[in-house]
Amino acid sequence: MDSIKPNNIDEYIASFPKEIQQLLEQVRITIKKAAPKAKEVISYSMPAFKSNGVLVYFAAYKNHIGFYPTSSGIKAFKDEISVYKNSKGAIQFPLNEKLPIGLITRIVKFRSKEDLEKSKSKSKK
Repeated sequence: MDSIKPNNIDEYIASFPKEIQQLLEQVRITIKKAAPKAKEVISYSMPAFKSNGVLVYFAAYKNHIGFYPTSSGIKAFKDEISVYKNSKGAIQFPLNEKLPIGLITRIVKFRSKEDLEKSKSKSKK
């Protein structure tokens, strides 16, 4: 991606080749369906979905789609994501494999629930 920072997810996706755009759009639609109330934002120059806090980020790279569900999302799904290259805060979905839509959906729903609980406990204090 060039050094021009995107202002929104449409601009971000448009900066990639067609086949990558399709994958990014798939991830975007999956997140929207799993967290319909979340807002689309650009954070750290990456597409992200935010409710009270950021739920997940995603981004395209040369050989994979990076998916960033924060460390809690990684911990909660560590067995399911073990087939992918992953770290404390990231999962890499190879471009030459089908995107795990079901897994992405479950992670986003988990993060939405977690975000809601966190905001409820904050408002009680």
